[in-house]
Parts: sequence; structure tokens; C-alpha cells
Amino acid sequence: MRKIAITGNIASGKSAVEDILKAKGYKVLDSDIVGHEVLEKSEEVREVFKNYDIFENKTISREKLGKIVFADKTLLKKLEDILHPQIKEKINEFFKQNSGEKAVFVSIPLLFETNMQDMFDEILLVAADENIRLNRVMARNGYSKEYALKRIKSQMPQDEKLARVDFIIDNNTTVQELENQINTIF
Repeated sequence: MRKIAITGNIASGKSAVEDILKAKGYKVLDSDIVGHEVLEKSEEVREVFKNYDIFENKTISREKLGKIVFADKTLLKKLEDILHPQIKEKINEFFKQNSGEKAVFVSIPLLFETNMQDMFDEILLVAADENIRLNRVMARNGYSKEYALKRIKSQMPQDEKLARVDFIIDNNTTVQELENQINTIF
């Protein structure tokens, strides 16, 4: 089984790539969704952040939590130290459950930042120009330009990732062109 990571910075188009691969019959795990599920159930996050305004209707608000941790690197590190080992465990479970597949994909935006690249046989980077990603994240999430840039800058620069991957998909154009590139690679 080939274990292939899909990575890319915020609003690069990882979800579009996931959708195309799923439509082709591949098994795809979205680590963001896994992270959201882990976060919702985490008593440790509730305890560590109990003195912060992160709750909405007694559940953790990802939006509120995000604004706090992206403004304080120490708090971001605490959150990552709680969530990332559990996400890694869920990825390994996904591999075991799909061991009979020819290839499986895991979408993992913070692949290099979390040092999980060694879990994969190959790495696919979805790349898009920063101004395109900025406009996408502001439109998709309703973020201000300042906050959107803060989120973009919190990740390893895309240029640093380019030399560390096996495949690069340019997502500056259309969904059809994106699908054409995926067909060429796989």
C-alpha cells in the first residue's frame, strides 16, 4: 500500500484534491476533520484553556480558540502538543483499516510542521500563489485581511515545502486543470 500525504498551505485547494481522489475511488482521510473530532472530545484542551473564552454553548469554539492560539505561540504549542499525537494515532488506524488498498491518501496541512512526513511513502503538495490563497481564505472563512495573513504566516512558507515533496499540483487555475494534473500523476 502506498501511503500518500496531501499537503499544502491554508486555502491552497487540498479539499478539492481530496474530492477528486474520492470520486476516483481512493480512500482519503482529512486530518483537519480528525483534528476537529479530537478537539471536541478533548478534556485536556478544556482543562488547559479553561480560563480563556473558548466555549460556545458548552462546546469548544474552534473560531474562538483559533483567535487565541494564533495570537500566542506558546498557547498554540500547548494545543498542538495535545492534538497532534492523537491525530497521528488516528492516521495509523486509517492505514491499518485500509491496508488492502493499492494507495491511500491523508490530507495533512501541517505535515512538515508536525514532523509527520516519515509516515508517508510519497508527498503531494497542492500549491497556489499567496494572493490567491489570501483571497480564498478571506472569502471562505470571512476573515479580515490581517487575520487571514496571520493564519497564512503561521505555517511553513510554501516555497520551503516545494523541495521536500514528490509531486506538486499547481492550483492557481480551474478545477478541470486540477483534475487533469491529478490524472497525469495518478
